Amino acid sequence: MKRRDVIKSLTALPLAGGIIGSVIPQAVKAAPTTPKRDFFKELGVTPVINAGVTMTFLSGSLMLPEVLEAINSTAHDFANMYELQDKVGAKIAEMLHVEAAMVTSGAACAMVLGTAATITGTNAEKIKQLPNLPGPRPEVIMQKTHRYLFDQAVSTTGAKIIEVEGVPEMENAVNTNTVMALFFNAAEKSSITHQEFLIIAQKHKIPTFLDAAADVPPVENLFKFQKMGFDLVTFSGGKMMHGPQSAGLLFGRKDLITAARLNHSPHEAPIGRPMKVNKEEMFGMYAALKSYLERDHKKEWEEWLQRAKRIGAQLETLYSVKTETYISPGPANAFPSLNVTWNTSKIKIKPEAVLTALKNGTPSIVANSDGDKLNIGVVLLRPDQVDVVARRVKEILQQAV
Repeated sequence: MKRRDVIKSLTALPLAGGIIGSVIPQAVKAAPTTPKRDFFKELGVTPVINAGVTMTFLSGSLMLPEVLEAINSTAHDFANMYELQDKVGAKIAEMLHVEAAMVTSGAACAMVLGTAATITGTNAEKIKQLPNLPGPRPEVIMQKTHRYLFDQAVSTTGAKIIEVEGVPEMENAVNTNTVMALFFNAAEKSSITHQEFLIIAQKHKIPTFLDAAADVPPVENLFKFQKMGFDLVTFSGGKMMHGPQSAGLLFGRKDLITAARLNHSPHEAPIGRPMKVNKEEMFGMYAALKSYLERDHKKEWEEWLQRAKRIGAQLETLYSVKTETYISPGPANAFPSLNVTWNTSKIKIKPEAVLTALKNGTPSIVANSDGDKLNIGVVLLRPDQVDVVARRVKEILQQAV
């Protein structure tokens, strides 16, 4: 399922998980202990079981215990933010085998800062003037089929996006105003391959940026694209890495990361000042990445498959219901989920109506649909929620018989 399609149609929220998990991150393993103060109840906010995917408007994913520990244990002391970004960035760069890295307030912030870096470099006057530089507007090349909601982050810097289709158009689009070429990794179609894109950009000495915000798993993607030759890469921190929802990673060429940091908080006036990251999120993002790289991803994948199988077995006890484990081809949200279909002449309800009933029920459950299929996400379920989801879907289908 593509990221842009999910934004249009998905309904999902907090982290919830599947079957007994020796590998699943601890945040997904068990229900939280009863807090002394119920802020959901106090504010009238409905907690939701996320049988979908990680989306910002649904609060992303749940943070790992080690992330929460990093946040809580560092909240009681002050830190010099310049030093902290230095040290955290160096550790992250070491883990990802890149020249330099930094923590940003999400992947969208990384796109603003990365673009700004290619426009200003370390020029203090340009940093101060952005996004209102005198003279012609800086230009960023993108494939027409790669245009998406989040490229507004590029325009925030004052840059103009130049759409191209195919290698010849990209070649012809390069001029003295070109500052960057952006590749949206989860685009449905590409008229220019990664390799062709890089060859043209490198030929003209244009920095390249790859947005791979939702593109783990697989873990290998964290290393793949800088090895390919992209100068800057971003990933979201609050998706399947289970870091702070408002954190992200920007990494790549040292000179560009240096320039990106000059365009960011805690510097006092640059374009990235409103996009500050607090110290707790920096520590938390470091802890999340470390945990993600150390995880047994094969075992985690098997856990997800078992969750889908477990839910499917319960639903298939109903006449005409069929289930199938679906593996999204990615690159975004490339993990298993469960497709559910039934004979609507026997069970007289459509998937969209099931979604509404799930969302409006108790507990509130958010899932997704694709045409005549109900799609149940399994990767964000806590173990105690797997049977809850199966039971509620089964009840709704039974009532429609």
